[in-house]
Amino acid sequence: MKRPRIHKEGKNFIIILVLLIFLVNVPIFLSFPHWVFAVTLSIAAILLCFVTYFFRNPERIIEVNDPDFIVAPADGRVVVIEETEETEVFHDTRLQVSIFMSPFNVHANWYPIEGTVLRSEHQSGRHKGAWLPKSSTENERSLVIIETPSGEKILVRQIAGAMARRIVTYAKPGKPATRNTHLGFIKFGSRVDMYLPLNTEMMVELGDAVTGNETIIARLNSKTEE
Repeated sequence: MKRPRIHKEGKNFIIILVLLIFLVNVPIFLSFPHWVFAVTLSIAAILLCFVTYFFRNPERIIEVNDPDFIVAPADGRVVVIEETEETEVFHDTRLQVSIFMSPFNVHANWYPIEGTVLRSEHQSGRHKGAWLPKSSTENERSLVIIETPSGEKILVRQIAGAMARRIVTYAKPGKPATRNTHLGFIKFGSRVDMYLPLNTEMMVELGDAVTGNETIIARLNSKTEE
C-alpha cells in the first residue's frame, strides 16, 4: 500500500495547524472538565483530517500517444463548454472549457498539454463563488499561455473561489510545459478555465466529472491540409 503524499503547498500549513491545536487544547485540558477537552480535541482532529485530505498529492502519470490531446488540468466537474469572446489575451472568439473544483477535490493543477510557456502572471481580484461566470474576469486569478509545438496557443486561467485566498503558479515564461508536471496549486474552492481554438474537438460534455492528469477532455485540430 502506497503511503499518502502531502503536497508541498500544504506541509507548512499543516505544521502550523498542529501547533495551534496544541496551544489551544493544552489550556483547555488543564482548566476545563474532561468532556470539554474531548469535544475540542475531536473538532480539532476532524479539522486536521480534512486539511490533510485537502492537501493530498496523488501520483498520476499519463502516457499520451497524440501531442494534440488536452488532458484535464484539474479534478472537478465541467461547468462551461461554450464559445466566448476572450478579451484579455487573444481578443477573439475561443472555446471556453471550465472545471469547477469543490473543497473535496484534489487542488493541484497540471499542464494540460506540452509546449512552451509564453506568459505567466498573477492578477488580483475579488473572491466571488468560483461557479459564477464573472469569476473568470473579476476574481483573483493567474493566467498561463502555452504554445504547442504545432504553433497553437492556449490560455489556462487559475481562478480563486469564495474561500480561496492564494493561487500558486509554477509556470515561468520561456520554460517548457510538460505532461505529468504540476502547473500550480489553488487553495480551497476554485476553478480552472481553458480557452482553446474554436475547431478543438471536445471529448467530454457539460456536467462530466474529470480527473486531473487522467481524463482526456479535448483534441486540438492542429494539422493543416497541404
